[in-house]
Amino acid sequence: MSQKKTQSSLRQKIFNLVQHKYFTGTILSLIIFNAIVVGIETYPTIYQSHKQLFFLIDKALIWIFTVEIVLRMMAERKLSDFFKSSWNWFDFLIVAAGHIFIGAHFITVLRILRVLRVFRAISVVPSLRKLVDALLLTIPALGNIMLLMSIIFYIFAVTGTMLFQEVAPEYFGSLQLSLLTLFQVVTLESWASGVMWPIFHELPWSWIYFVSFVLVGTFVIFNLFIGVIVSNVEKADAADKVDEMAELKNEVKELKQLIINLSKEKSS
Repeated sequence: MSQKKTQSSLRQKIFNLVQHKYFTGTILSLIIFNAIVVGIETYPTIYQSHKQLFFLIDKALIWIFTVEIVLRMMAERKLSDFFKSSWNWFDFLIVAAGHIFIGAHFITVLRILRVLRVFRAISVVPSLRKLVDALLLTIPALGNIMLLMSIIFYIFAVTGTMLFQEVAPEYFGSLQLSLLTLFQVVTLESWASGVMWPIFHELPWSWIYFVSFVLVGTFVIFNLFIGVIVSNVEKADAADKVDEMAELKNEVKELKQLIINLSKEKSS
């Protein structure tokens, strides 16, 4: 019983440590430092003359992040609880891959991996994690929106090819060129000065086609995207609250069991 109490007490101390704001802040600072180091490496003159120093810095960071992952594992009641979170899997795989490639001395792959390690800032900052979770929740709904957008693009591309093939072959000479032009238009990048006005000088009614596509493609479709994302952010918030309540219930249950065990020890 005393061994269980010692283990539980140790786990609680580690849990308090990894949940502490200074611990999170330190890890986030190291991730930012890693990002700065990776950025400096893009300057060949600096990297070539300090290659060994960069390698040692990365090795130190790898081991610090490894200790962090181990502590977070120890803070869980069971090891399997750690791997229930996809974010924990992400952190674990990034650190594990770092050890593999640094051991194998695949310098190019290692440098790319260090850039990917910056993504760990998302898993450390709860608000960013919540936003990404919301974006992932939008994927099923985005499939339907993408299908609708593909139909609209195809209709306008075929129509544009038929209407403007002879006037502007560089933009609407074929179906694939028309699709590429419409992609430029939907991003609102020089769509009027670069695409519409040259055609408008030849065909004054062409503005109807372009304005219609901008209204449908940009405002309607993008608003659908935004609406779906906002809706799923709210769902992610609700899911977080449910998880927090479940965790609180487990803590209360564990505390209750601890009190019962202490009472039994005193009575015996």
